[in-house]
Amino acid sequence: MKKLLPALFITIAFLVGHSAKAQTTDSVNSSKWMHHQFAGTMQIQVTYRQSRLGELNNTLTGSGIGKLGANDFWINASMNHAFGKWIEEDGIGFTPITSSDLNGIKAKYNQYQIYGRLGYNVLNKTNMRLFPFAGINFSAAVLDIQDKNGIQSTSSFSGELRNSTYSKTFYQPNFGIDLGIGYDNLIPVKAKDMGCFMVQRYIPIGVRAGYYIHAAQSDWRIDSYKLQDGPDNKQGSIFVSVNIGLGFEVKK
Repeated sequence: MKKLLPALFITIAFLVGHSAKAQTTDSVNSSKWMHHQFAGTMQIQVTYRQSRLGELNNTLTGSGIGKLGANDFWINASMNHAFGKWIEEDGIGFTPITSSDLNGIKAKYNQYQIYGRLGYNVLNKTNMRLFPFAGINFSAAVLDIQDKNGIQSTSSFSGELRNSTYSKTFYQPNFGIDLGIGYDNLIPVKAKDMGCFMVQRYIPIGVRAGYYIHAAQSDWRIDSYKLQDGPDNKQGSIFVSVNIGLGFEVKK
Protein backbone atom coordinates (compact mmCIF):
# COMPACT_ATOMS: atom_id res chain seq x y z
CA MET A 1 0.00 0.00 0.00
CA LYS A 2 2.84 2.41 0.92
CA LYS A 3 4.47 1.75 -2.43
CA LEU A 4 1.26 2.71 -4.18
CA LEU A 5 0.96 6.14 -2.49
CA PRO A 6 3.79 7.88 -4.41
CA ALA A 7 2.42 6.56 -7.69
CA LEU A 8 -1.06 7.73 -6.69
CA PHE A 9 0.20 11.24 -5.83
CA ILE A 10 2.09 11.44 -9.13
CA THR A 11 -1.02 10.34 -11.03
CA ILE A 12 -3.19 12.93 -9.26
CA ALA A 13 -0.64 15.69 -9.90
CA PHE A 14 -0.50 14.71 -13.58
CA LEU A 15 -4.30 14.71 -13.93
CA VAL A 16 -4.64 18.09 -12.18
CA GLY A 17 -1.96 19.60 -14.39
CA HIS A 18 -3.49 18.10 -17.49
CA SER A 19 -6.96 19.35 -16.48
CA ALA A 20 -5.64 22.88 -15.90
CA LYS A 21 -3.93 22.82 -19.27
CA ALA A 22 -7.09 21.51 -20.95
CA GLN A 23 -9.17 24.26 -19.35
CA THR A 24 -6.71 26.89 -20.53
CA THR A 25 -6.72 25.37 -24.00
CA ASP A 26 -10.53 25.20 -24.01
CA SER A 27 -10.71 28.87 -22.99
CA VAL A 28 -8.36 29.83 -25.79
CA ASN A 29 -10.24 27.63 -28.25
CA SER A 30 -13.57 29.12 -27.11
CA SER A 31 -12.17 32.59 -27.66
CA LYS A 32 -10.91 31.59 -31.08
CA TRP A 33 -14.21 29.87 -31.89
CA MET A 34 -16.10 33.13 -31.40
CA HIS A 35 -13.96 34.67 -34.14
CA HIS A 36 -14.68 31.82 -36.55
CA GLN A 37 -17.76 31.27 -38.62
CA PHE A 38 -20.74 29.71 -36.90
CA ALA A 39 -23.62 29.66 -39.32
CA GLY A 40 -26.75 27.79 -40.29
CA THR A 41 -29.85 27.87 -42.45
CA MET A 42 -33.47 26.76 -42.33
CA GLN A 43 -34.79 25.94 -45.78
CA ILE A 44 -37.40 24.29 -47.94
CA GLN A 45 -36.10 21.82 -50.52
CA VAL A 46 -37.96 20.39 -53.49
CA THR A 47 -36.28 17.26 -54.86
CA TYR A 48 -36.81 15.22 -58.00
CA ARG A 49 -35.91 11.53 -57.65
CA GLN A 50 -37.51 8.82 -59.76
CA SER A 51 -39.63 6.36 -57.77
CA ARG A 52 -39.76 3.43 -60.24
CA LEU A 53 -43.23 2.05 -59.44
CA GLY A 54 -43.41 -0.34 -62.39
CA GLU A 55 -43.38 -3.62 -60.46
CA LEU A 56 -45.78 -2.29 -57.82
CA ASN A 57 -48.19 -1.17 -60.55
CA ASN A 58 -47.97 -4.57 -62.21
CA THR A 59 -48.98 -6.20 -58.92
CA LEU A 60 -51.86 -3.75 -58.43
CA THR A 61 -53.29 -4.11 -61.93
CA GLY A 62 -52.95 -7.90 -61.69
CA SER A 63 -55.25 -7.72 -58.65
CA GLY A 64 -57.82 -5.51 -60.39
CA ILE A 65 -56.61 -2.28 -58.76
CA GLY A 66 -55.89 0.85 -60.79
CA LYS A 67 -52.38 1.89 -61.79
CA LEU A 68 -50.69 4.59 -59.72
CA GLY A 69 -49.20 7.72 -61.24
CA ALA A 70 -45.64 8.98 -60.80
CA ASN A 71 -44.38 9.78 -57.30
CA ASP A 72 -41.06 11.46 -58.07
CA PHE A 73 -41.14 14.80 -56.18
CA TRP A 74 -40.15 15.25 -52.53
CA ILE A 75 -40.94 18.27 -50.35
CA ASN A 76 -38.40 18.58 -47.53
CA ALA A 77 -37.94 20.81 -44.48
CA SER A 78 -34.20 21.05 -44.02
CA MET A 79 -31.53 22.66 -41.84
CA ASN A 80 -27.78 22.92 -42.20
CA HIS A 81 -25.03 24.05 -39.87
CA ALA A 82 -21.60 25.36 -40.88
CA PHE A 83 -18.60 24.89 -38.59
CA GLY A 84 -15.79 26.53 -40.48
CA LYS A 85 -15.54 24.63 -43.76
CA TRP A 86 -17.65 21.67 -42.62
CA ILE A 87 -21.36 21.68 -43.45
CA GLU A 88 -23.86 19.33 -41.82
CA GLU A 89 -27.32 19.14 -43.37
CA ASP A 90 -30.38 17.21 -42.24
CA GLY A 91 -34.04 17.14 -43.12
CA ILE A 92 -37.39 15.38 -43.22
CA GLY A 93 -39.67 15.12 -46.22
CA PHE A 94 -42.52 13.45 -48.03
CA THR A 95 -43.93 12.92 -51.49
CA PRO A 96 -47.45 14.11 -52.38
CA ILE A 97 -49.99 11.29 -52.61
CA THR A 98 -50.58 9.59 -55.93
CA SER A 99 -53.79 7.57 -56.25
CA SER A 100 -56.01 5.44 -58.46
CA ASP A 101 -59.70 4.57 -58.30
CA LEU A 102 -61.02 1.54 -60.18
CA ASN A 103 -64.05 -0.68 -59.60
CA GLY A 104 -64.74 0.86 -56.21
CA ILE A 105 -61.21 0.22 -54.90
CA LYS A 106 -59.01 3.27 -54.28
CA ALA A 107 -55.24 2.99 -53.90
CA LYS A 108 -53.12 5.77 -52.42
CA TYR A 109 -49.32 5.81 -52.28
CA ASN A 110 -46.67 8.17 -50.92
CA GLN A 111 -43.29 8.14 -49.19
CA TYR A 112 -41.59 9.69 -46.16
CA GLN A 113 -37.90 10.23 -45.47
CA ILE A 114 -35.38 11.53 -42.96
CA TYR A 115 -31.78 12.19 -43.97
CA GLY A 116 -28.44 13.55 -42.79
CA ARG A 117 -25.43 14.69 -44.82
CA LEU A 118 -21.89 15.94 -44.20
CA GLY A 119 -20.07 18.13 -46.71
CA TYR A 120 -16.95 20.28 -47.04
CA ASN A 121 -16.97 23.76 -48.56
CA VAL A 122 -14.26 24.07 -51.22
CA LEU A 123 -14.78 27.81 -51.88
CA ASN A 124 -13.16 30.71 -50.04
CA LYS A 125 -16.01 33.17 -50.62
CA THR A 126 -18.33 34.69 -48.05
CA ASN A 127 -21.43 34.65 -50.26
CA MET A 128 -21.08 31.26 -51.97
CA ARG A 129 -20.64 27.66 -50.89
CA LEU A 130 -19.74 24.64 -53.02
CA PHE A 131 -19.57 21.38 -51.08
CA PRO A 132 -19.31 17.71 -52.01
CA PHE A 133 -21.30 15.64 -49.52
CA ALA A 134 -22.18 12.13 -48.42
CA GLY A 135 -25.12 11.11 -46.28
CA ILE A 136 -27.60 8.49 -45.15
CA ASN A 137 -31.32 8.31 -45.85
CA PHE A 138 -34.11 6.40 -44.08
CA SER A 139 -37.45 6.26 -45.88
CA ALA A 140 -40.74 4.38 -45.93
CA ALA A 141 -43.24 3.77 -48.71
CA VAL A 142 -46.92 3.66 -47.67
CA LEU A 143 -49.67 2.00 -49.74
CA ASP A 144 -53.25 2.43 -48.56
CA ILE A 145 -56.07 0.37 -50.11
CA GLN A 146 -59.69 1.47 -49.58
CA ASP A 147 -62.47 -0.92 -50.55
CA LYS A 148 -65.31 1.58 -50.94
CA ASN A 149 -67.78 -1.09 -52.10
CA GLY A 150 -67.17 -3.15 -48.97
CA ILE A 151 -67.21 -0.18 -46.61
CA GLN A 152 -70.43 1.22 -48.06
CA SER A 153 -72.29 -2.11 -48.07
CA THR A 154 -74.15 -1.44 -44.81
CA SER A 155 -75.72 1.56 -43.09
CA SER A 156 -75.57 -0.03 -39.64
CA PHE A 157 -72.81 0.99 -37.21
CA SER A 158 -72.61 -2.45 -35.60
CA GLY A 159 -72.74 -4.05 -39.03
CA GLU A 160 -69.82 -1.89 -40.21
CA LEU A 161 -67.79 -2.90 -37.16
CA ARG A 162 -68.06 -6.54 -38.21
CA ASN A 163 -67.76 -5.83 -41.93
CA SER A 164 -64.92 -7.53 -43.84
CA THR A 165 -63.34 -5.42 -46.57
CA TYR A 166 -60.14 -5.27 -48.59
CA SER A 167 -59.19 -2.00 -46.89
CA LYS A 168 -55.69 -2.11 -45.40
CA THR A 169 -52.41 -0.20 -45.23
CA PHE A 170 -49.02 -1.59 -46.30
CA TYR A 171 -45.62 -0.02 -45.73
CA GLN A 172 -42.02 -0.75 -46.67
CA PRO A 173 -38.91 0.64 -44.86
CA ASN A 174 -35.85 1.51 -46.95
CA PHE A 175 -32.27 2.64 -46.37
CA GLY A 176 -30.14 4.62 -48.82
CA ILE A 177 -26.91 6.58 -49.26
CA ASP A 178 -26.75 10.06 -50.82
CA LEU A 179 -23.61 11.08 -52.74
CA GLY A 180 -23.56 14.48 -54.38
CA ILE A 181 -22.53 18.11 -54.47
CA GLY A 182 -24.31 21.22 -53.21
CA TYR A 183 -24.13 24.90 -54.11
CA ASP A 184 -25.58 27.86 -52.19
CA ASN A 185 -25.66 31.52 -53.10
CA LEU A 186 -26.03 33.52 -49.87
CA ILE A 187 -27.87 36.80 -50.43
CA PRO A 188 -27.19 39.09 -47.44
CA VAL A 189 -29.93 41.04 -45.68
CA LYS A 190 -29.65 43.56 -42.84
CA ALA A 191 -27.49 42.36 -39.95
CA LYS A 192 -28.80 42.40 -36.38
CA ASP A 193 -26.65 43.79 -33.55
CA MET A 194 -27.07 41.70 -30.38
CA GLY A 195 -24.64 43.74 -28.27
CA CYS A 196 -21.78 41.31 -27.63
CA PHE A 197 -22.05 39.75 -31.07
CA MET A 198 -23.47 40.42 -34.52
CA VAL A 199 -25.88 38.18 -36.40
CA GLN A 200 -25.48 38.43 -40.16
CA ARG A 201 -28.64 37.23 -41.87
CA TYR A 202 -28.98 36.05 -45.46
CA ILE A 203 -31.26 34.22 -47.88
CA PRO A 204 -29.70 31.00 -49.24
CA ILE A 205 -30.73 29.92 -52.72
CA GLY A 206 -29.13 26.69 -53.81
CA VAL A 207 -29.14 23.36 -55.59
CA ARG A 208 -28.14 19.80 -54.70
CA ALA A 209 -27.37 17.11 -57.27
CA GLY A 210 -26.15 13.57 -56.91
CA TYR A 211 -27.06 9.92 -56.81
CA TYR A 212 -29.24 8.06 -54.31
CA ILE A 213 -27.95 4.52 -53.71
CA HIS A 214 -30.81 2.29 -52.56
CA ALA A 215 -28.66 0.21 -50.22
CA ALA A 216 -31.25 -1.90 -48.36
CA GLN A 217 -34.92 -2.73 -48.80
CA SER A 218 -37.15 -4.40 -46.22
CA ASP A 219 -40.13 -6.63 -46.93
CA TRP A 220 -43.52 -5.03 -47.30
CA ARG A 221 -45.41 -5.09 -44.00
CA ILE A 222 -48.90 -4.71 -42.62
CA ASP A 223 -48.82 -3.56 -39.01
CA SER A 224 -45.59 -5.30 -37.89
CA TYR A 225 -46.22 -8.47 -39.90
CA LYS A 226 -43.79 -9.13 -42.77
CA LEU A 227 -45.13 -10.15 -46.18
CA GLN A 228 -43.15 -12.34 -48.56
CA ASP A 229 -42.86 -11.94 -52.35
CA GLY A 230 -43.86 -8.27 -52.36
CA PRO A 231 -43.21 -6.09 -55.42
CA ASP A 232 -39.65 -4.81 -55.82
CA ASN A 233 -39.38 -1.09 -55.16
CA LYS A 234 -35.72 -0.37 -55.92
CA GLN A 235 -35.28 3.38 -56.35
CA GLY A 236 -31.57 4.00 -56.97
CA SER A 237 -31.57 7.14 -59.07
CA ILE A 238 -30.10 10.55 -59.82
CA PHE A 239 -31.62 13.33 -57.70
CA VAL A 240 -31.78 17.10 -58.10
CA SER A 241 -32.94 19.54 -55.40
CA VAL A 242 -33.57 23.27 -55.29
CA ASN A 243 -33.82 25.10 -51.98
CA ILE A 244 -34.55 28.51 -50.49
CA GLY A 245 -34.64 29.59 -46.88
CA LEU A 246 -33.31 31.90 -44.19
CA GLY A 247 -29.76 31.77 -42.81
CA PHE A 248 -27.58 33.35 -40.18
CA GLU A 249 -23.91 33.77 -39.24
CA VAL A 250 -22.80 34.69 -35.73
CA LYS A 251 -19.79 37.00 -35.44
CA LYS A 252 -17.99 38.33 -32.35
